[in-house]
Amino acid sequence: MKRPLTGVALATAAALVAATPALLAAPAQAAAPKNPVAAVKKQLVPGKGVKFSERISVSDGVRSEVFIRRTGTFQFSKSGLAASDITAKFAINLSDLGEDAPETLKALATPERTIRIGTTSYLSGGMWSKVLPEGETWFKAPHGPTGGLTGTFGQPVNVAEQATLKTLLKTAKPVSGGYAGKITVRDLRKISPWYRSSAIDPSPKAKQLKSVISWKLTVNAAGLPVRLVATFPQTAITGSGSAKDGGVRVDTRFTGWGDAVSIKAPTGDDVSSEFENGKDDISSLDLPFGVSVAK
Repeated sequence: MKRPLTGVALATAAALVAATPALLAAPAQAAAPKNPVAAVKKQLVPGKGVKFSERISVSDGVRSEVFIRRTGTFQFSKSGLAASDITAKFAINLSDLGEDAPETLKALATPERTIRIGTTSYLSGGMWSKVLPEGETWFKAPHGPTGGLTGTFGQPVNVAEQATLKTLLKTAKPVSGGYAGKITVRDLRKISPWYRSSAIDPSPKAKQLKSVISWKLTVNAAGLPVRLVATFPQTAITGSGSAKDGGVRVDTRFTGWGDAVSIKAPTGDDVSSEFENGKDDISSLDLPFGVSVAK
């Protein structure tokens, strides 16, 4: 019987992501499909959006297993992204954990949800349930992370950002069904507000900035993204070790382009602007995985 992922997840928690990059194979040349930049621009209508599902995998060099699963919705404005609603869960089951497991680890076995309106994030579930005052279920974070703790490992490329897509396509190669290319963390940080606001160290190390993200975008007949696969080494997250030490593979699928979307911020007495320690700064928390969350 295959050993449950808990072992891999726990090992990852102890040493971050011990993995080998599953770099995208270089596909054969193909005729260029329709331009996704123009296709996505037509979708940027207030009150409309797109849904996505995402599988984040790590590999120990021998096998690859799912580390995190995410689902979410983007709501558009005329200029890009107006709001997002993302639910994610580490591939850890409470039933796989012993009664003596740390409470933080038990919390990570429950779903985490991040609602983001503009640049204000609302964080709930997961580890946040253990750091909020009693009776409150949401933490309000101005200029907060796009995807909570799990966003650290999530899809680094946001297809709703026109400038990001344009930058990627400048050096991309047409492949069967879409485009493929590479970009450094440094260059992606320069162009992408989404990436800068993700749960990434706000003071990246030089090794992080030099790390390379490989990506492949598949589009439909209209040029709209239907799948985006990104792979990057452990150094892109931690800034330590070698690019050969480990990597992450993020496989994102998009559906429902142009559907009506309405994402609203949580309201009421269950929303807190402080943690139970009386502070309002995420950096004051002892976060798992040794990562920092940008403000």
